[in-house]
Amino acid sequence: MTRLSEAHLEILADLEALACRVADWLFAAAMTKDGVFAVALSGGSTPRRLYEQLAGPLYRDRFPWRRAHWFLGDERFVPRDDTLSNFRMIDESLLSGAPVPAANIHPVPTEGLSPEAAASVYERTLKSFYGAEKLDPARPLFDVTLLGLGPDGHTASLFPGTPVLDDREHWVAAVVGAKSEARITLTYPALESTRRVAFLVAGEDKRAILDRLRRGDDSLPAARLRPLGSLWIFCDAAAAEPVA
Repeated sequence: MTRLSEAHLEILADLEALACRVADWLFAAAMTKDGVFAVALSGGSTPRRLYEQLAGPLYRDRFPWRRAHWFLGDERFVPRDDTLSNFRMIDESLLSGAPVPAANIHPVPTEGLSPEAAASVYERTLKSFYGAEKLDPARPLFDVTLLGLGPDGHTASLFPGTPVLDDREHWVAAVVGAKSEARITLTYPALESTRRVAFLVAGEDKRAILDRLRRGDDSLPAARLRPLGSLWIFCDAAAAEPVA
């Protein structure tokens, strides 16, 4: 397992430079992997430009779309056409603009069932894809997991003080009450079962929390992540400025 003290840190000039660098990093990871390439995507505003880069002319005809599978690290429990939907943002910026086979897209179900049932359905989706009921440390679930960093130190929908932080049994869980809308999130075991984890952090409003993350403040949910593979932090200069 990789600890934050072992993370690779890259500071880019701005959000555009961050998006270009991570697109190249992700493309390189895909091209060096034979067979199926599985990615857990992050919602939020920071990765949108990255997704637009991947769907743009530089990668659209070169990325191995046919063998890449796309999952979500978390989702708001709203309809897919809602402005709050992570899937809507990802679809608009990446999936609808790239030649992605429909069978390779794995959204979280958010309509016609309860949050708890949605978590159970998505866990079954992951287990079916993985081909086993238990995660094997020798065979990670994902090749790449992209994560954001909230101002309170949350990542995916692992919020401070919520029971999901202690859930080591399930791969997916419902988070109800932490925010105005329920969330569906991958748990630590699923997020950690990956060859590469990358935090994407941008903006001066993230300076203080990024500083705490880099110091390994274990009171932050994001800092408690211990992936099987390598850990990366890609941030822009605004977020990386030292806190006075």
